Amino acid sequence: MWNFSKFNANIAFIEESGEKTTYAELQAASKVLVSNINGRSVSFNFCTNEKGSLLGYAAFINGRIVPVMLDAALERGLVYALVENYKPDYLWLPQNMADEFSDYSKVYSVWGYTLLKTPYDKIFPLYEELALLLTTSGSTGSPKFVRQSYANIRANTESIVKYLEIDATERPITTLPMSYTYGLSIINSHLWVGASIILTQKTLMQKEFWQQFKDYGATSFGGVPYIYEMLEKLRFFRMDLPSLHTMTQAGGKLSPELHKKFAEYAQTNGKKFVVMYGQTEATARMSYLPVEKSLEKYGSMGIAIPGGEFSLIDIDGKEIMEPEVVGELVYKGTNVTLGYAKSGADLAKGDERSGVLVTGDMAKRDADGFYYIVGRKKRFLKIFGSRVNLDETERLINGAFEGLDCACGGVDDKMTVFITNAGVTDKVMKFLTEKTGINRAAFMITVIDRIPRSESGKILYSELNKIGN
Repeated sequence: MWNFSKFNANIAFIEESGEKTTYAELQAASKVLVSNINGRSVSFNFCTNEKGSLLGYAAFINGRIVPVMLDAALERGLVYALVENYKPDYLWLPQNMADEFSDYSKVYSVWGYTLLKTPYDKIFPLYEELALLLTTSGSTGSPKFVRQSYANIRANTESIVKYLEIDATERPITTLPMSYTYGLSIINSHLWVGASIILTQKTLMQKEFWQQFKDYGATSFGGVPYIYEMLEKLRFFRMDLPSLHTMTQAGGKLSPELHKKFAEYAQTNGKKFVVMYGQTEATARMSYLPVEKSLEKYGSMGIAIPGGEFSLIDIDGKEIMEPEVVGELVYKGTNVTLGYAKSGADLAKGDERSGVLVTGDMAKRDADGFYYIVGRKKRFLKIFGSRVNLDETERLINGAFEGLDCACGGVDDKMTVFITNAGVTDKVMKFLTEKTGINRAAFMITVIDRIPRSESGKILYSELNKIGN
């Protein structure tokens, strides 16, 4: 996948301590790690934003070992269930986790990580082009994974490098988990060009993060909508970050108002703000909004990435050709993944999608060919005969009540609105009835301590449904 020997002297990554590792050192360490593994097999990679985790991922992909990318903080009961379901040959995990699997044999340790051999030995056959297993957004702990091929990763990486104009001078800082498709795509694209990745376990809410940002000269970062909401509250627009020149956003629709604010900031300060759209099922990215259109087309997800193609279909599956007509978004491209796996037996499956992904997102296209996400196909309710967009309702409430976190769910004729501040319950109800023109009997407002979110900041609606029921 990557030819690290092309960049031998380049710095591959910089740790929180400031210690640097070259591509030559990464290449050598990768070869040693793979030499301790008995041929093509499956390894659970318990991810952190540390060099041992990155080593495991890079070594496994280059060595044709299939990594299953899991958050190292994943609840252990879920971990054991996944081990039972997929019967991996190896576990690659932080050394302080190794004792939790005392029944397994320690094979090798380096860079704060340990390789454990499980009792299983190539239980399930592997499709020859299977490269990687990743959870879908919000499915933490689920046995359902997306099966990505080597061609998927290569195609998406080359496309991202092209439209973001990434080269070896870049220094991205990790703001997203390595087990999350967006965070992994940042690693893929920067390893591809021999850039230097700043690895940190700190969050944007910690001053140490920003100190590392400045000390190591970070040039870019990526964020989901929740991160950009936090940045605005942190008074990001007042920060002095001379090394920063690119901000990317994906992992959900950013509110048009916030999109406009960051686009204006970027334009005023000579930086690039790039909104993108993607899914794990398409490896990572499917669209981007060109920088020169960031302000003019704020609220848009942009156009298809190089090598990709979009279309919209109506309820009967017919293609929509007219502008400003909402339909389901369909994507075609080499980065469309093989399909899903729900158990180890599925790892032998080949390509089930043939390069076509029906995204499940509803969108429209303007007269200039730019696409706008309207909402998830499943995120609409019919209330007293009217179709109501739950995502749009959330955006309206969050925009009207500063400091409030809100999420919407429910069933036809009964929307449940979860909020985190009991003091505004009546005001939210009044706001909803006035905005929608629908009787208050259609809404139920539930106050909870916090809105449950995934590691990437996405709302876990499955958890909310349990509360609502």
